[in-house]
Amino acid sequence: MGKGKRFRGIPLPPSSPDPAAVGSPYWLFGVHAVAAALRNPRRRPHRLLHTAEAAALHPDVLQLARARPHGALRLEAVDREALARSLPAGAVHQGLALLAEPLAGVDIYEVCDGIAEADQAALLVLDQVTDPHNVGAILRSAAAFGAHAVICTERHAATQTGVLAKAASGALDLVPLVAVTNLARALDTIKEAGIWCVGLAADAEQTIAAAGLPAKTAIVLGAEGAGLRRLTRERCDMLVRLPTRGPIDQLNVSNAAAVALYELARQQPHLQAPPPRG
Repeated sequence: MGKGKRFRGIPLPPSSPDPAAVGSPYWLFGVHAVAAALRNPRRRPHRLLHTAEAAALHPDVLQLARARPHGALRLEAVDREALARSLPAGAVHQGLALLAEPLAGVDIYEVCDGIAEADQAALLVLDQVTDPHNVGAILRSAAAFGAHAVICTERHAATQTGVLAKAASGALDLVPLVAVTNLARALDTIKEAGIWCVGLAADAEQTIAAAGLPAKTAIVLGAEGAGLRRLTRERCDMLVRLPTRGPIDQLNVSNAAAVALYELARQQPHLQAPPPRG
């Protein structure tokens, strides 16, 4: 297990697996996902497959690959058919695929320690959101609106894959995706850090705009259909809803996250995430 952080001087247990045991290498594909991974010094890449067309259209991506330490990454020119055979069926690869190690886990206490120094902060907390397209889109919105991290459960949640990274459009290498073993306890830790936990629920009495969000807010979202689990709802400081009013009164979870982050950014115009870790 990884080492726990000290938060407010109290030694705490670890919340995520040992970074050295995060899983097997997997293929990232698409221009933005591959470029972001190559820019990320925490990534350990092995092979870059590229078509001749991609090399002509995106020479900057190949330059990023050549800038990696000598011998760390093998560049291979292939045709589109050979590249497609290495990837999931239907993958939109744009002529680029990178075989790389998963990112090492980030500790929730490390995230909370970083937020302690900020005047404003935003987190997203996902209660058993399993669709990798949704989690990827949520990471992309988190990067766009300056969120510090996305917290998810270790079980019943989407894991790092090429599909998730493609949907995130590079954000997987910019915003920490923090897996925790117990979400209720994680919410308690977040609240101890001075961050308000605000749950999105269709049956909440007040809208997110009317709530007046605190300077440090964690937006908590549940899976589509099931919504927030009971223990998750009970740990939230308040419940709010989006002001939907049409015949379809609930949004896809990734769209709901984007709307909630926009409202948070509107109320906190100086919200800014820390720079990516080097």
